[in-house]
Amino acid sequence: MSVSNHVSAPPGDESESSPHSQNPTSTTNWWVFLGAALGVLAVSLWGIFSPTSAETALGAVVGWVSSSFGWFYVLTATLVLVFIVVVAFTKQGNTRLGPDHSRPQYSLFSWTAMLFAAGIGVDLMFYSVLEPVTQYYTPPQGQGETAEAARQAVVWTLFHYGITGWGMYALMGMAFGFFAFRYNLPLSIRSALYPIIGRRIKGRMGDAVDVAALLGTVFGVATSLGIGVVQINYGLQFLFGWEQGTAVQIGLIVVSVALAIASAVSGVDKGIRRLSELNIYLAVALMLYVLVMGKTETLMNAIIMNLGDYLSRFPGMTMNTMAYDHPTEWMNGWTLFFWAWWVAWSPFVGLFLARISRGRTIREFVIGTLTIPFIFILLWISIFGNAALELIYEQGNSAFGDVIMNEPEQAFYSLLAQYPGAVPAAAVATFTGLLFYVTSADSGALVMSNFATRIEDPNEDGPKWMRVFWAVATGLLTIAMLLVGGIATLQAATIVFGLPFAIVLYLVMFGLWKALRLERHQIDSRAAALAGIRASNRTMSIEPANNQRNWRQRLARSVSYPDARAISRYMQGTVEPALAEVSAALCDAGVNAEIEKGHDPATQLPYITLTEHMDGEQDFIYQVYPVASQTPKYLLATDREDDLYFRLEPFAITGSRGYDIYGYTKEQIIHDVLDNHERHLEFIRLSGVTPVEIARGVTPVTGATEIIGAETGLIDWSQDFKDEKATSGSIAVNPASDKGEK
Repeated sequence: MSVSNHVSAPPGDESESSPHSQNPTSTTNWWVFLGAALGVLAVSLWGIFSPTSAETALGAVVGWVSSSFGWFYVLTATLVLVFIVVVAFTKQGNTRLGPDHSRPQYSLFSWTAMLFAAGIGVDLMFYSVLEPVTQYYTPPQGQGETAEAARQAVVWTLFHYGITGWGMYALMGMAFGFFAFRYNLPLSIRSALYPIIGRRIKGRMGDAVDVAALLGTVFGVATSLGIGVVQINYGLQFLFGWEQGTAVQIGLIVVSVALAIASAVSGVDKGIRRLSELNIYLAVALMLYVLVMGKTETLMNAIIMNLGDYLSRFPGMTMNTMAYDHPTEWMNGWTLFFWAWWVAWSPFVGLFLARISRGRTIREFVIGTLTIPFIFILLWISIFGNAALELIYEQGNSAFGDVIMNEPEQAFYSLLAQYPGAVPAAAVATFTGLLFYVTSADSGALVMSNFATRIEDPNEDGPKWMRVFWAVATGLLTIAMLLVGGIATLQAATIVFGLPFAIVLYLVMFGLWKALRLERHQIDSRAAALAGIRASNRTMSIEPANNQRNWRQRLARSVSYPDARAISRYMQGTVEPALAEVSAALCDAGVNAEIEKGHDPATQLPYITLTEHMDGEQDFIYQVYPVASQTPKYLLATDREDDLYFRLEPFAITGSRGYDIYGYTKEQIIHDVLDNHERHLEFIRLSGVTPVEIARGVTPVTGATEIIGAETGLIDWSQDFKDEKATSGSIAVNPASDKGEK
């Protein structure tokens, strides 16, 4: 589909264009890039050259944030979860992350596997043993080293890795997918603010939002890399006797940055992607290894108990600020850190979730994102966490517990050492952690480059040089934080730099709410306009008349499967004159209307678009676009040569209207245009400025219904029909062939 934005031309003065000929090139957003880069470099250099003062200052800021805004993190995490669940289970949950005609690009199995993989990371290996043991010894409330403490320990870990954090990922994924794939806005966070500030998203306000997202992402990724490098360092010591210390950890960071750079400049992304897929199988193998080698029956019982405890205790835990207990150190080290960490990672993971979820409904997306990764996390944490607790609580292995409490990076390997075949298992764990580490650095640099680039096409990525820069900058920041104070400093930095983006989450929710309200008005406008359509009985009347189909015409149309030549002839002889008449009539009435023609690049079949520009409100679009469909099997047994035919479907801004107008007379097409025009006007009326705003003389920043920006460019629908041969370029339009038209 195309949305023309040039100056209106008189009827008959149409322009030729191709959806692929006007793809904008990505350009660096220097305000965002420099703003974030200078901030990251300043903190990094400060930490490297003056670690003591950096640690002191960071500690003071963290103390202020936790005491003044701890409640804010807790409230934000809860409200985000409530928001996405409410949206998913209302009528708006049926809205697709893409055009109305779009369908999922990945099968349910493939999509599930990718969501499953999204729940795995090197930090999960680190905390799956460390946190349950720590919570057992030093719970936030109650006595430690008791049966109740052991029961709560795993539940707290599940809480910190559970659906609350995934709710933040789901919110950002929903925002990315909704505005980029449904309304053709750039695949950036600022797009979610369009319903609030309109075209100002292209100015400094939008830049500020992207800087906040970029800074949060950099510190979030650096935290994961810092945790990962400490654990990998111990794994190499466990296996090969390597020295454990900052020097080796810096060396590992340099190696990961070098591999990320190699991926960016040499095109080995596909190989790294396959290694990350291998990682999934290795992680599952580790989990099964502990389940089989440990007390299987006890661990299976614990999984069921942990799930029940999590579900029953979740409502009280999610809003628990511990106002009377005041475990400040515990809150900073666990709940506040994890919520800030999830906030920081939400743009990163949200972008991934959006890209794999185009075509799914919001309800499918939310349910899948909240449940599928959590199933894996439940199994992983329950198996590893309860295996560690069983050794301490049931077997009385206090030495094992002391090692974990005093040397957190040894926790995972110390557990593996309790079982036969520990060395091969540790080798698999180290290799798995190393791959997670490298892929996180590589994909993190890619996402950061996207945030600092003006990208109009959601399938494009930022330039390679910027990926290299962000890989180096993230590595430098990780080194600086390790020099300042190790993992504790990384946690503190995440709490501080996650705060600005936590505020952005509220803006994203408000923008989504406004946009989804428009979707509801679209539905209501169809119902309101339906009465007039039925009363006029214009397009589907069966009464014989000069401008209406009689029953023979209807029958002929219902069994017609037109080929390319028939479509071209019908577009030229019927559709184009009909839309030209409507455009001329609108222009005569003083309306800014125009016609634009183009050709599908794969089939070379024509499409035509009628646009009425509505001065700040959502433009009225009526586009007739050829869509390839499979010919019914019974026709393939005849002398028909093609296994595809074409439907002529009317498209709006949000995709296909879902019916075929091939065979309509010119008058019937005109009436169909008017039916949709009346529906659009009703939609604008339902979504208009409130009477209070009118009385106050308030002029909104953007029209009540305008979401798509003025410089959107042409929309390419081909990816939504890529499964058909026609859109892959395999159909040759043969003007001499007329088979298939009836």
